[in-house]
Formats: sequence, C-alpha cells, structure tokens
Amino acid sequence: MKTQISQPSWGLSSVSFWITLTLALGIIYIGLRFILQPHVGAHGYGIDIVNEHDTVYGQIKGIRDIFSGLVLLPLLWFKMRKATAIVFTATIVVPAFDFLIILFCNGPQDVAHLLIHGLTAVTMIVNSFLLFRTNVTTSSTSSHE
Repeated sequence: MKTQISQPSWGLSSVSFWITLTLALGIIYIGLRFILQPHVGAHGYGIDIVNEHDTVYGQIKGIRDIFSGLVLLPLLWFKMRKATAIVFTATIVVPAFDFLIILFCNGPQDVAHLLIHGLTAVTMIVNSFLLFRTNVTTSSTSSHE
C-alpha cells in the first residue's frame, strides 16, 4: 500500500519546462529592448515609431513584456507545473492579439511579422497542452493492488 501521493516529476528534464523558460526569458529580453531602444523594439514588433514622443509607448509595452516573463520564473523555480500552465496559457492572448494588430495595421503582406507573432502563439498553444498533460506512465516498482 502506498502512503504518499505520487506526482509525476516536472522540471529540468521536461521539454515544456524548457520551452516555457525560453519564452519567458525571450519576452524579458524583448521588454528590455523596448525600454532601452524603443525604436529597435518597435521595428522588431512590426510597427515603427514615427513620432519621437511615442517612444514612451514602447517603454510602457516593455515593462509589460518584462512582467509577462518575470511572473513565470518563480513558478518554474518552484516547479509548480499546474500554476505555470494556467499563467502561461493565459498569456497566449498577447501574441494572438499582436498577430491581429499587425494584420489590421500592416495587412497580410507583412508576412515576416505575422509569422513571428503567429508562430509564437502556436508554439505557446502546443506548449500549453504539454504543460497540462499529465504523465500516465507508471513506475515498474509500483504495486497493482
């Protein structure tokens, strides 16, 4: 008879852990770029800053991007898979709406930026499924009583 609830381990050996960490660090980098170099960040996003007074909007976007990445880091550190899955899944709205913003502002001919935002959203959707998926493999040492 088992006396402890066995939970599948999740962490450094999990693909979803590394995808989440990579995307979290990536969005932190993008946020820092928006704060330190708003013109470069805006160009990379797909909508250039035209008026010098608009650089503040890039900086505002930057702090929000940094937060989006930072909020995941403690969840990863403590290997809180379910909490990571919930927060990560909620953040899929960001690249999905970024895709729509680029589509409506630049049109379908801006394939490069549409691919960046669209593939990010698709990657996040796939990773979200991985995060919520529970391991159903049983240990060879467990008894079947």
